Amino acid sequence: MKIEKGQMGYLKALKKKYLLWSLGEFGIVAAVFILGYVQTKTKQNLFTIVAVVGCLPAAKMLVEFITVSPHQGIEKEKFEEIEEKAPLIMRLYDMLFTSAQKAMPVDALVVSGHVVCGYASSPRTDEAALSEYIKGILKDNRYDKMTVKIFHNYKMFLARAEGLNNMAAVERPENDRNEQKIKKILFSIAM
Repeated sequence: MKIEKGQMGYLKALKKKYLLWSLGEFGIVAAVFILGYVQTKTKQNLFTIVAVVGCLPAAKMLVEFITVSPHQGIEKEKFEEIEEKAPLIMRLYDMLFTSAQKAMPVDALVVSGHVVCGYASSPRTDEAALSEYIKGILKDNRYDKMTVKIFHNYKMFLARAEGLNNMAAVERPENDRNEQKIKKILFSIAM
């Protein structure tokens, strides 16, 4: 079963994918270079040029792997607790947001109406900067009155998610379509 963006275990699957692809691509580059050297007994041949050009996509995959590798996904216990406490609202897991300055991992995000709330266990994630970044991207996509809050404190995040879930249980607004659009925007700025 393929793990999609926003599901638990996505970062782990992404690391595995990038590692395998980069190893495979560098293997092909090495094979092309060796084939050219064995056939011509010199490094100055067309195969060497093809191998050098083939290093570009291989290096890109390696950079992607290096970018993702230090980040961990959400813990299983926290995932299960969020699933239990907030079943009525949109939940996204293992997101890695990339801005011009840095990559910031977020373990869990919930989206309900005009509120985006996230939990980031990593000290690398700057709560205020990421909140402003997401809010700015949403504003650029005509979602002006959005509230975006990222927490390092899991209990505070869980309380907020539970509160949003309770509001959704009482008055379920017809904004599932907007939430799907917000999800699409969030996916576009995340690895």
